[in-house]
Amino acid sequence: METMLSFPPEAPDAALVRASLAQKEAFAALIRRYQERLDRYLRRLGVFRVEDREDVLQNVFLKTYRNLNEFDEGLAFSSWIYRIAHNETMSFFRARQVRPDGHTDPDGADLLEQVPGVTHLETELDRSLTAQTLRAALLKLDPKYREALVLRYFEEREYTEISDIMQIPVGSVGTLIARAKKRLLPLLSPSV
Repeated sequence: METMLSFPPEAPDAALVRASLAQKEAFAALIRRYQERLDRYLRRLGVFRVEDREDVLQNVFLKTYRNLNEFDEGLAFSSWIYRIAHNETMSFFRARQVRPDGHTDPDGADLLEQVPGVTHLETELDRSLTAQTLRAALLKLDPKYREALVLRYFEEREYTEISDIMQIPVGSVGTLIARAKKRLLPLLSPSV
């Protein structure tokens, strides 16, 4: 236990990765740092059952630990672990042959306030828009569009991080997000 205490909560991810390569106990600090964030991310992608999220998270952390030697410190660790979580989530859905159900986070209505570049949203949308309406609209989006929006506006990831996670070029991230917002707007508008 004393080894875990030697890692302050503000220690950079890269330092924890290096320490984890020497002492497996140090990896616990990375798990504590990312477990809640990744759990929320999985829930937003459509892994709703607690047991399923725990299984996927276990696989994420196992793969992360097993591949620590391959981590490139030139990249952000957060992007790397989110990419692993993305891949494990897609594997989970393929194994279950189930389409993700979409976003169920109760604070989902905040997405609309965070979407820049769509200034006419407030005038076109009913003020009574609920998180349930947003969830239903996100469900109708192609999974790649839904994931791009979740990563950008819920997980607050930069375009370069989204590029790493989704394994697409950075230039494509902007296009994907713009297309996702265009597809989302008519699904939210009561007049359409």
